[in-house]
Parts: sequence; structure tokens; C-alpha cells
Amino acid sequence: MINKKTTYIVSGASGHLGNTVVRKLLQKGENVRCLIMESERPAALQGLNCEIYNGDITKPWTLAAIFSGLEDRDIVILHLASMISIASKQDPRMRQTNVAGTQNMIDCARKYKAKRLLYCSSVHAIPEKKFDAPITEVSEFNPDWVKGAYAKTKAEATEKIMQAGRNGLDIIVVHPSGIVGPNDYLNGRLVQVLLDFANSSLNTLVKGGYDMVDVRDVADGLIAAAEKGRSGECYILSNQIYAMSEMCRLAADYCGRKPIRRFVPFNLVKLLAPLFELWGKLRKRRPLFTPYAIYSLESNSNFSNEKARKELGYSPRPFEETVADTMAFLEQNQRIRKHFKPVKMKLR
Repeated sequence: MINKKTTYIVSGASGHLGNTVVRKLLQKGENVRCLIMESERPAALQGLNCEIYNGDITKPWTLAAIFSGLEDRDIVILHLASMISIASKQDPRMRQTNVAGTQNMIDCARKYKAKRLLYCSSVHAIPEKKFDAPITEVSEFNPDWVKGAYAKTKAEATEKIMQAGRNGLDIIVVHPSGIVGPNDYLNGRLVQVLLDFANSSLNTLVKGGYDMVDVRDVADGLIAAAEKGRSGECYILSNQIYAMSEMCRLAADYCGRKPIRRFVPFNLVKLLAPLFELWGKLRKRRPLFTPYAIYSLESNSNFSNEKARKELGYSPRPFEETVADTMAFLEQNQRIRKHFKPVKMKLR
């Protein structure tokens, strides 16, 4: 159990999940130190009563400061920093960040005698099962067992964490599914879809869906795992599978827009995805569709969160609430070009 004399060190604190976790910890009255790469306090952490440290998980000599002066406190590391990508080819920086950076955090946990190290992995690190069979937690990870450059780095990093646990380090792993929700100051992929829809720059969709979960529920589950999860265990933090069209329909209900009714044939998008990815690279813009993104939409995303519900009290909220709160956040932060009058949505 975590005691009151604890300092939480959060890597990737300015990210979507990171800043939400920081907010949740501060609401609980915890002492929080944030590790960020920005030279100044970013918008995501403005006004929050937390300590800010600049560092890079790929450069271990930059990490000493955040651990200084904590000899009389329990240290709990929440390692959330990672490089997320749906690119077909592996960017060397992604492996350096996700794999080497994770090893550096393991080394810090040992060096500074951390009470616990929690690693935020991904459901993509877990091997996919056939025929939509429920996907549950596993205890071993291998990049050869998963598809996609990002998934392979997360699997490799997760196995490093698990091996550290086998060697005596107190570790916990959480596997979030597709994260969406408020507090996204960096335009994650799912939030970007909602933003593009609200700004009328997205008028056509492809059929398919994924397990989408509210960032606030993931943050709650992650903190619960750090506080009372069993050492050496993994926990899937998922919700339910929703079609992209359903997410945009809920956004349409909220902002008064007409829902998207045009769909591109899936096989056509699958065929053209490499061109979309190349075009995005040439324009230096993140493409909506890549071969890996299309694979994710048609892959088995039947992730079971039964273990987290049973052991952590994990309970994801209705998706309608997630979409409504995300749209409200985007408007409050003036990222939607046209003002709209929100309508009350019925929760299922």
C-alpha cells in the first residue's frame, strides 16, 4: 500500500493521459513531480500545484534532478512517456524513446530505490486473438507476437518491465485501449477526429471501430493500480468497441451538426492507405489513414477489463459523456472555429 509520505514522479506529464493523471493525484492531495521535455510549463499543466522538472528519458543524465531530495519519502514512478505512431515503418526515435527510455526509468527505479514503478503500456503490446475472442492480460511479451512498429516497441518495453519485476523490482503494468476525452492539449488521434468533424473538415468515414476509453477513467484505473495493484501484474484499462461513425454521431448530437453519412469502401481505403501515408509525409501532416491504422480498425479489439474491475474497482463511464465533455473542452479552448450551442445528450 502507498503511504501518505509519498512523492509521485510522472514522466510524460504534459501528455493527454499524463496531465489528467497529475490532476487526479493533486485532487487526492498527493505530492507530484512532473517530468516534461518542454523548456517552459506547458498549457496542459498551467495552474496546477505540481513541481516541474525538465528532462529526457532517453538521456539518463537529465533525470537525476527529479529524484533529488527524496531520501525520506517513498517514490512511486508513473512512467507514461512514450512516442505514439501509426506509421508503417519504425522511426528510430520511437524505439529510442519507448524501449531505451523505459530501460532508463527502470535503472532510475533501482538507483533511487523507488517503492513502485508503474509502466503505461498499450493493448497493442498484447498478442491479438482470432475470431474476436476476448483478449486478456498476459505475463510475457515479444515484439514478434504483435503487428506494427509502435506495438513492437511497446511489447519490447513491457517485457523489460516484466523482467525487472522477475528480478525483484516492484512493478505494475497497465494497458489502455484507445484514449479519448478532455484535457488533450496535443490533439491525439481520436480527439483530432472529433475536432476535424466539428470544424467540417471531415465529411467521409470508413467503416470500422475500436475500443475507446475515457482518459479520466484510465487515469483513475492507473492510480488505483499504483496504489493497490498486485506487484508484477498487468491490468487492461479498456471500455467498449465503438465505430468511428458512432463517435462522430454523438459529436453531431452535441454540436447540432448532421452526422456523416458518406462512407468510403473499406477495401478501397485499405488499398490507398500507403498513398495517404506518403502524401501526409510529403505535406508534413499526420495522415488519418495508414496501413497500420486500417489494420487497427479491422483487428480484434475485444479487450477484457474484468481483472481491473475486480481488483482495482475500475468502472469506465458511458461513452456519450466522454464525447460531450471532449467537445466542450475543445470549444472552451477555442479550437473549434464555429461556435455551436450544445444540446443535451441522452445517456444510454
